[in-house]
Amino acid sequence: MPKTLADWLDFIERQHPKSIDMGLARVREVSSRMGLKRPAKRVITVGGTNGKGSTVAFVESIARAHGWKVGSYTSPHLLHYNERVRIDGVDADDAALVAGFEAVHVARGDTPLTYFEYGTLCALWLFSRSKLDLAVLEVGLGGRLDAVNIVDADAAIITTVDLDHQDWLGDDIEAIGFEKAGIARPFKPLILGDDDPPASVLRHAYAIGAQSWRIANDFFAEPIDADTWRWREVGFSMTLPMPALAAPVQLRNAACAIAALRSLKARIDKRVYAEGVANARIAGRLQRFEQGGVEVLVDVGHNPQAARALATWLRKQPARRTLAVYAALVDKDAVGVVGALESVVDAWHIAGLADAGPRGQGVDDFAQRLAGTAAADAARHAYVVAALDAAIAQAAPGERVLVFGSFHTAAAALQRLAGNG
Repeated sequence: MPKTLADWLDFIERQHPKSIDMGLARVREVSSRMGLKRPAKRVITVGGTNGKGSTVAFVESIARAHGWKVGSYTSPHLLHYNERVRIDGVDADDAALVAGFEAVHVARGDTPLTYFEYGTLCALWLFSRSKLDLAVLEVGLGGRLDAVNIVDADAAIITTVDLDHQDWLGDDIEAIGFEKAGIARPFKPLILGDDDPPASVLRHAYAIGAQSWRIANDFFAEPIDADTWRWREVGFSMTLPMPALAAPVQLRNAACAIAALRSLKARIDKRVYAEGVANARIAGRLQRFEQGGVEVLVDVGHNPQAARALATWLRKQPARRTLAVYAALVDKDAVGVVGALESVVDAWHIAGLADAGPRGQGVDDFAQRLAGTAAADAARHAYVVAALDAAIAQAAPGERVLVFGSFHTAAAALQRLAGNG
């Protein structure tokens, strides 16, 4: 049996012939053998195409400011696997994760589990032993057949629904919406961050009697000025500080987090909401660094919807010039991403992700996919770090570099900037 966390991660990556195997039967079976109970007194599950991690961060920050002991499970990680499992604001240490993986391994017998399923059961095992007031679970892929969906949530959040992971979730918004709606539970709150969600989401909520709370319909996020905004619903409102997390979309994420907590009838003071919103942090979401007078922004955005949100933010924060460093996995809509950003990017650097596993690609293959786009003549680099260094060298003081395209891209940039940011 593996001994260290690194050994375990290598081991579990090789335990299933597929990286993704949709379905709950195997996970439920192993969970039953482990004797897993509810991971916390209350559970909030967060799904959606974009904004899941940020929304988890807002829920966690507000709940901890209220005095609750909170466990959060997110994916993927940026720099260290430990980031995925947090208890009371602290990443799980190696020893705890090793113990969790051992418990999963002993219980599974000859039942095959994917890397994500191993991790989910490990997190739930740790949470169930931690006497939590709240567990916040981020969906890995879709929702209906995702491993976290073995837990019945007291409230579910669907941040947004857009095209991504079509090979697994379906080719259109309605099919994807149906998969994401699967995290809702009968007669429980379902928080919707789309003001016009897919009909499939609303139909499913109606069919099971879920209580839909829709942004811009049942609750509202309204900017007041550069420093404050208003969250309101019928009969209640509060003025809050702008989130430290940049970008207008973070108001939607914060608003959904607040709606979910209020839907649980938690008696949380307005001051606590303000503190939680102001203090929420998560790496790789328009994370800012300064390099010799050049602003460097690192973001995990990797699909057209995320790219459109980045473009909106960049237009509102003009710079002399914006240089993009873009590296993406092979199954992403790179053409759509470039199209969303072409009006706000002045120069492109692209990089390969050949070391990112089976979904990675070299820079020449990536360049072929971008033929005919605004990035067709981009400077090519084998690795993200080389592209980042070149873009910073090309930029003048007062200009900015945007690094984005995947968690792998953001992680490489953060490692490079950690000693110099």
